[in-house]
Order: sequence, then C-alpha cells, then structure tokens
Amino acid sequence: MALLRSILYALWTLVTVIPWALWMVTASLWSSGDQIYWKAARWLRWQIDGARILTGIEVRVTGMENLPTGKTSPAILLVKHQSTYETFLMPAIMPHPLAYVFKKELIYIPFFGWAIGSMDMIYIDRSLRAQAFNKVVEQGKRLLAQGVWVIMFPEGTRIPRGQKGVYKIGGTRLAVETGAPVIPIAVTSAKVWPRKAFIKHPGIVDVSIGKPIPSQGRKADELMREVEAWIESEMHRLDPDAYGEKK
Repeated sequence: MALLRSILYALWTLVTVIPWALWMVTASLWSSGDQIYWKAARWLRWQIDGARILTGIEVRVTGMENLPTGKTSPAILLVKHQSTYETFLMPAIMPHPLAYVFKKELIYIPFFGWAIGSMDMIYIDRSLRAQAFNKVVEQGKRLLAQGVWVIMFPEGTRIPRGQKGVYKIGGTRLAVETGAPVIPIAVTSAKVWPRKAFIKHPGIVDVSIGKPIPSQGRKADELMREVEAWIESEMHRLDPDAYGEKK
C-alpha cells in the first residue's frame, strides 16, 4: 500500500511541476520578486497537501511564536536536513519569503530548476569558495534588508535518521556578517520520508522552531556549536527511537 501511495504522490508531483514551472518562468517576465515567490510557495503547499492526502504524512509545528514579527525583521533559518520534505515545507509554513542558498547546478534541472532559477535565490558555484561566500554575503544583505529570510541546511546534505552530519559554519558566518539572528529548526522528516527513498510512510513530521540566537559580537564557529547543540538535542527529544533512547 505504501508503494502505491508513493507512486500516486510521485505522479501528482510530476503532473503539477510542469505547468507550474512554465507558469513561473512566464510570469517572471512581468511579476515582482515577491509575487513570484508566493506563486512558488503555493505549489509547495500543494506538495505538502498531496503528501498528506496521498501518503498520510502529517506535520506538527511548534515554536512559531519564536519567529521575528516585523515586516523587515531579518532572520537566518538553519534547518536539520533529512529529506526533500522540509525543502518543500519551509516556504509553505513561513510568514516571510525565503531565499535558499543552493548550488547553481540545480537551476539546470528541467522544469523544477527552471522555476527556481526565475526566483531571487542565492545560487553559488562551489568550485569558487571565496567568491561563493562573498556572493552569499552580498546577496544575503540585500535580501535580508527587504524582509526576505535566508534559509540554509548547515549539514549541507540530507542526513539519515538518527545520525548527525558535519555542521558547516557558512550560515553563522553570514549571520555574523549581517547581524541577523539565527533561528535553529529541528525536523524529523526521515521517520516517514527517508533519505533518498522513493517509498514514503504515513506518520507525523515534527518541526520545532527554536528561539532566535543573536549573532552580533559572536564568532561563527562558536555560534554554530550552539546551533548544533540545540538542534541535535531537540532531535533526540522529538525522535528518541532513532537514537536508541526511551521516551
């Protein structure tokens, strides 16, 4: 049954992504960046709704009150990364436009890549390390000033359930450079949507949003250690079975 439901969800994604991408690329010729973003967020909400209806994946979010409330209040979201689900989910639930930091190769993916390429995101060439980070800072400052929140996955890639990757300091370096607070976010998506797995299972994805961590006057590595400690502690609390712990 899980296989059949996963196939139906894959078909749902496929049949919606093509017209959505073509619409995004065409609309970008006359729409503002903000309008394009919310068009994208609408499609992502369709994917979250589709996952709920077709595969039985529900989401439970706590800590929304920890998010900054001002229209242009800056924030850098640093999110635990276990599957594609949180990539779809974050723009669907956040009250501000988000700008992902991602490798530029993604914009060449047919349809989906073309769509995100039409948006005001931060895509980088990983082979040019120093220049890449300078671009992140330059674009990050501009977007944060506009009320767009920057979102990054500090582990850099999807991590299997119950494991911890290497937390890279790019996100906290950007926070220190811009003075924006960091928002740590724990996500238990691998319980139902395992890393690189086609078959998805019904269940609840817990999303826990931590309190803002000030970045001014901090060192990037020390700030990232605090972010890492909070996220991993929260992951143990939310998904103790994954770590061999009792509730």
